[in-house]
This record gives sequence, structure tokens and C-alpha cells, in this order.
Amino acid sequence: MALLPILLYPDPRLHKVAKPVQAVDARIHRLIEDMLETMYEANGIGLAASQVDVHERLVVLDLSEERNQPLVLINPQILWASEEKHVNEEGCLSVPGIYDGVERAASVRASALDAKGQSQTIEAHGMLAVCIQHEMDHLLGKVFVQYLSPLKRNRIKTKMLKALREDSR
Repeated sequence: MALLPILLYPDPRLHKVAKPVQAVDARIHRLIEDMLETMYEANGIGLAASQVDVHERLVVLDLSEERNQPLVLINPQILWASEEKHVNEEGCLSVPGIYDGVERAASVRASALDAKGQSQTIEAHGMLAVCIQHEMDHLLGKVFVQYLSPLKRNRIKTKMLKALREDSR
């Protein structure tokens, strides 16, 4: 297993649309393991392959306290989203230290392949529904800050670019 570098906003690669995973093979299994290790090391609860510069439709999640219940979604699709919406405070491993409210469906039904390539349907509510929508946005080339006002987005972009410049010194 290996830690993967996480792309940081406003890196343009975060806006690439991911392509479907063609085969659940040894390469994908290794990527899943590396993504889980990377997510756990960064204290995240979700990570999309797009965030580690692999533009394929793969997401890993783990909302458990013990960090031992990983959920793998390969080629996920949202089949249904509730009309009921909630605003939740969101953060992102690609936008560290930034949190803001984003309105999303309160519940979703999604289909995806699991780590073994088996089809699964997930009924998600609350935080899991938020995470699925957030990570699937990454696969579409969208970062949560794009839901914010242009003023907030520009402030975040300026802050992130400043932090990158300071880190590179």
C-alpha cells in the first residue's frame, strides 16, 4: 500500500470528468487499498479517485468511528434523490481547513460495483447521503466550493494559492 498525493484546489485536474472503470482487476484493487490508506492518513471520511489524479469513477468512504467499515463505489450512479434538502457543513481533503454549508438531497439511492465487482444498491440518508453526493461531484469534476458564492469561492482560491506558495518555499 502507498500514500497518494491529494490534489489541492484550485488545481485544474480536479475539474476533469472521470471515465468509467473498465475492469475490477488487480490495478483497481491496489488503487482502492492506496486510496483507503490515503483517506485514513488524512483523517478523511471520503475520497474520490479524481482527488488523487486518477480520473476513473471510483470512490471510497468510511464514516465509522473505528475506521474499519470501508465502502467502495465503482462506477457509482445516483438512481434517486429526495426532494427534501438539507444544508450541511462540508469540508474536503482537496480544500483543507475550509468548511461551509452546502445544500444537498437528504436521502439518495445509488448503485455501484463493490470492491469485488459485484453490483450493489445503497439507500443513504444523512451524512452518508451527503458524502456520496460530495464524492460523486468529484467524479464530475466539481469541488464543493463551486456551490458557494463567487465571493467566497475567490477568497478560498486566494487562501489556497497563498498556502501553496508558502509551502513551496
